[in-house]
Amino acid sequence: MTHTTIGDIGHASIVISFIAAIIAAFSYWKASSAIHFLEETSAQKSWRIFARFFFYIHSIGIVGVVSSLFLIIKNHYYEYHYAWDHSSNSLPIYYMISSFWEGQEGSFLLWLFWHMILGLILIHQNKIWESPMMAVFCAVQAFLAYMILGSVLPVIDLKLGSSPFILLKDFMGALPVYKINPDYIPEDGTGLNPLLQNYWMVIHPPTLFLGFATTLIPFAYCIAGIWMGRYREWIRPALPWALFSAMVLGTGILMGGYWAYETLNFGGYWNWDPVENAVYVPWLVLVASIHTMITFKNSSTALRSTIILTISTFVLILYSTFLTRSGILGNASVHSFTDLGLSGQLLVYLLAFLFLSLALLVYKWKEIPSTEKEASIYSREFWIFVGATVLCLAGFQVLATTSIPVYNAILGLFGIKSNIAPPADQMEHYSKFQIWAGIAIAILSAIGQYFWWKKIDGKTLWDTLALPVLISMLSSMAIIYFTHLDHPIYILLATVSVFSVVANGFILYGILKSNYKLSGGAIAHIGVALMLIGILYSSGYSKVISQNNSGMTYSKEFSEEMNKENILLWRNDPEQMDDFTLLYKGQRLESPDFNGYINKDDILPLNEKSKVIAKKAINYKDKVYYKKGDTITIIPENTFYEVLYTKPNGDTFTLYPRAQVNPQMGLLASPDIKRFWGRDLYSFVSSIPIPDKEREWNPIEEHQLRIGDTVFLNDFVAVLRSVNRETNIPGILLGESDVAVKAHFRILGGNKNYDIYPLYIVLIKDQMVGQIPEIVEDLGVKITFLNINPTNGVFTFGVNTTQKDYIILKAIEKPAINILWLGTLLLIIGLIIAILRRYTEFIKMRVKGTEV
Repeated sequence: MTHTTIGDIGHASIVISFIAAIIAAFSYWKASSAIHFLEETSAQKSWRIFARFFFYIHSIGIVGVVSSLFLIIKNHYYEYHYAWDHSSNSLPIYYMISSFWEGQEGSFLLWLFWHMILGLILIHQNKIWESPMMAVFCAVQAFLAYMILGSVLPVIDLKLGSSPFILLKDFMGALPVYKINPDYIPEDGTGLNPLLQNYWMVIHPPTLFLGFATTLIPFAYCIAGIWMGRYREWIRPALPWALFSAMVLGTGILMGGYWAYETLNFGGYWNWDPVENAVYVPWLVLVASIHTMITFKNSSTALRSTIILTISTFVLILYSTFLTRSGILGNASVHSFTDLGLSGQLLVYLLAFLFLSLALLVYKWKEIPSTEKEASIYSREFWIFVGATVLCLAGFQVLATTSIPVYNAILGLFGIKSNIAPPADQMEHYSKFQIWAGIAIAILSAIGQYFWWKKIDGKTLWDTLALPVLISMLSSMAIIYFTHLDHPIYILLATVSVFSVVANGFILYGILKSNYKLSGGAIAHIGVALMLIGILYSSGYSKVISQNNSGMTYSKEFSEEMNKENILLWRNDPEQMDDFTLLYKGQRLESPDFNGYINKDDILPLNEKSKVIAKKAINYKDKVYYKKGDTITIIPENTFYEVLYTKPNGDTFTLYPRAQVNPQMGLLASPDIKRFWGRDLYSFVSSIPIPDKEREWNPIEEHQLRIGDTVFLNDFVAVLRSVNRETNIPGILLGESDVAVKAHFRILGGNKNYDIYPLYIVLIKDQMVGQIPEIVEDLGVKITFLNINPTNGVFTFGVNTTQKDYIILKAIEKPAINILWLGTLLLIIGLIIAILRRYTEFIKMRVKGTEV
């Protein structure tokens, strides 16, 4: 049965939210036009109340869309294309949440939802600014709602947005199955992208999109301020939100980096992917705008720069949306979405707000106050402006290269074929520029703090900085000597980063003695400096320890690097790697109902891929979770490979790197990480045996044996120890007349002995005979119980051999990476302190009635 009602409710909710946003934007505009800013007439109040009402209607519509789509995904209504394309029956509930925003429509909806929440807060936070600011806010909401409208204009056949409620038969109606059965509904979906099946993907996208959403607030205040002629006053209410936006967007970016570190296998946390860059650049410009806002609040300078940077931040967010969702990046990014036919509409969205903002800015430019006095080199304003300039230049360098596909597309519109290609080695390309930006930021964040908090001139400059410089130099020399830094640029970066930590430490100490609420900037700057140190060591001095010392080439199809920098591990065959002894112990699966990992050898598959049967009791920490014969729900997509690491002192730990063979994407390997105080050990599988269904076995060899006989199997000796009747077979219900016989073989292996139990089954009622073979993965041996001769006590067994189970593993040491994570934590803490301080100031001014 097709569940059309829930889709109709969802689509109607989109239409309602779209229309309500337009009405709210118009009403807020009417409430703002031609008024004295601080005095509201009864007509304007009526328009404002009317606008509020429709914003509430808009909000109800958004809640209806979100609820409808989530119910479709949760209830597995695969008649809807979005549910079929992004979820499956076996997904746990938390991954269903991730599948909600995996697609374009869901991500736009998430963005709309956050705007709705923020709008409901804003209309009750600041009545004076509500009308002009919310007019801008609602206009943006209308554009976003338009992106998921999914309607078609009948006359010109123009598709307006892309709806998440389109039916599968409407989206893929050309499939032959719909000609045979128009009401066909798939039994299962295609599932969530395996790379997104990570707990970080449950929280990273919402955090990132909240960051996107919050950039609208400073922009809306800025446009409202220019529009209403309140060129200075908008900064006070906008500054706390700008800080909040920087904190949330920065947290989202860092979460994405940590997700990449834990999930992808390129050995790092940042790959200069175009989509990563498209978020990184607006954040840099946002941070620059915060610094100029603070400068203006303290000295009434840099107002025009602040306005330009605030507008640029939001426009760059729209540009990043265009890059990632228009399909223009093609294969240049692993993150980008495919084009749903919205590229033109996304471009209109971007250009509309770009040109409207520019037009307003040009029209009002001469009225915007400017600073005539030239800033002294010894002034704090000068150093903050230099810092903001460095941030913008760093962003421009990244943006210029990331936009190469856009240049090609623009030239193509004019019939010019462009061969401009992105850099072949993007890590090297971006890093060689950004490292100098990092050096400049470290220096400026140290010196700038001294100029901000202390009165310094040419005479007192050296006296003020002498002690932190001396401590920094001594500390840097010790660090360089003991960590063997040898690259000149790396030495410089380490030195200035240490200087930034020390200098901001001195400033922080002085602030804490007077008022800790002022410490946000110093803590955030210390965090940035520590991040630079962590990036320097974890990226610049990471070390591959899984060297192939066997002299063997694993495969001619592998690259030279892969053959040299990976270690081959046969199952239960110890292998030395650097200071560790490694033991690969086999394949494991996970279950949503089980805390540990389930040994794949202890279960039998069923027809339903997410269900298996326990061959034996399954324990975890001395507790029996499943008895023999119990049905277990597993997560079948992922296989974990248990590797035991033994240190020279005998201490052990176990890692479970994950892999999945995806039909479209090939081998998808995710690392497992052992964290030490000074480094991480980062391990992932580079190659695994082919799947069981595709495995090739040598031709069967038959052996006729009696109890006590021996046979050679793949250079190992096997003894038939017993043959007994079996009454309890997992997954098979035996009748009273049915017979099941279990043979017991003991195989004498090199390092251990193996007991295996092949089964021979006779189903009398069904007149069927069956065998359940046993496989010893360590030895690559399969034994099948073929026949019984009861007259002479001879049993016939078939033996097949294949390659033993193995993995090829890569292990990397990432030194000092914990310094990076510590730095990110301090950066976020510093921003939170700054947010609380600036918001408290705003509230005090609002209570006094002077918030404008």
